[in-house]
Amino acid sequence: MAATASSFLAAASASCVAISTPSPSRSSCPHLLRANSPATSLRSRLVSAAAPAMQPPVESRVSTVVDVDLGDRSYPIYIGPGLLDEPDLLQRHVIGKRLLVVTNTTVAPLYLEKVTWALTHDNPNVSVESVILPDGEKYKVMDTLMKVFHKAVEARLDRRCTFVALGGGVIGDMCGLAASAFLRGVNFIQIPTSLMAQMDSSVGGKTAINHPLGKNLIGTFYQPQCVLIDTETLNTLPDRELVSGIGEVVKLALVRDAPFFEWQEKNMTALLAREPSALTYAIKRSCENKAEVVAQDEKENGLRATLNLGHTFGHAIETGFGHGEWLHGEAVATGTVMAADMSYRLGWIHESIKKRTIDILEQAKLPVALPKGMTVEKFKNIMALDKKIADGLLRLVLLKGPLGGCVFTGDYDRKALDETLRAFCDN
Repeated sequence: MAATASSFLAAASASCVAISTPSPSRSSCPHLLRANSPATSLRSRLVSAAAPAMQPPVESRVSTVVDVDLGDRSYPIYIGPGLLDEPDLLQRHVIGKRLLVVTNTTVAPLYLEKVTWALTHDNPNVSVESVILPDGEKYKVMDTLMKVFHKAVEARLDRRCTFVALGGGVIGDMCGLAASAFLRGVNFIQIPTSLMAQMDSSVGGKTAINHPLGKNLIGTFYQPQCVLIDTETLNTLPDRELVSGIGEVVKLALVRDAPFFEWQEKNMTALLAREPSALTYAIKRSCENKAEVVAQDEKENGLRATLNLGHTFGHAIETGFGHGEWLHGEAVATGTVMAADMSYRLGWIHESIKKRTIDILEQAKLPVALPKGMTVEKFKNIMALDKKIADGLLRLVLLKGPLGGCVFTGDYDRKALDETLRAFCDN
């Protein structure tokens, strides 16, 4: 039967941006959090902190702090430009005197030296090791993960060490998984440098590596001590990676935040142009939405699964064409269109919602159809290994009701799934 979440009425304060922003009211989706639940302590707030010695005295560049409310495991998400120039933000969350920065060959030349400075500035007792992994989804596998463990063991790190993830979603996932398993669990910090990681994968504690037969099949839930989002790192992000992240931004709004979706329809050009206030608002709003869900359903028992709109289809695309051939956000975009198509075939949404979904993803220059080569049989075989299967039943996140409405369910007409697959795949 369908697993839905309860309604949420609390509103978070809007950030100060010089672009059109929706009111803080919530979507009409009934699958959100209860008013006065523990998650309503989530807040955005302006903060100030001491500037690093290398800078003239200035007010902290932190624009917003979003709290992930998990009791004694709660942690902040810092959002703002130039945060890597504020060492206090990172140092206050470091445990122990030994650190391991996990990064990749693309990000290391750009930010490893700066992060090392931030971790050690006026802190001479701290030592930093680093491990630089190859870049790409195809390296999100056990052999690469073992390089992190090997470095940690070789450096004789102990249980009071801190792992630091510096990179996009692949690095964040692997560093988090390594931290959860090394010596049965050590402290770790997320410093996401891609839009995908900043607004989604770095928040909520999901860690994983891929298996040849499926994406993210091996992993844990393990929360960081903090997430530090320096929005200036997006300046070095390739256009394709930026657009991939926008795919997840759109998906998140579709399942729970109609005003945010409408804001995106008006501001997509600003996002694609990397307008700083537009990107900051999109990251902030996405983090607020995800933090609210994680606070209510950390281990994905129902509500959190609704954030996986398009992912069952999208993961099949990634696995079917080879991990890394399609970026994650590209696959999720097409998967979201497939989910909308199936939802319309079931009679659960108005045709206008399906059309708006396609229109905004096309506006973002994301793919909305499959390339040649994916057959219905191949798609079904890959989907049969999806993590959301329970008792042999494939459960899907589908749109239902007005914009912002969704369900996570295995209770649907299989004919609609077959029709959608035939419409998108080679027969």
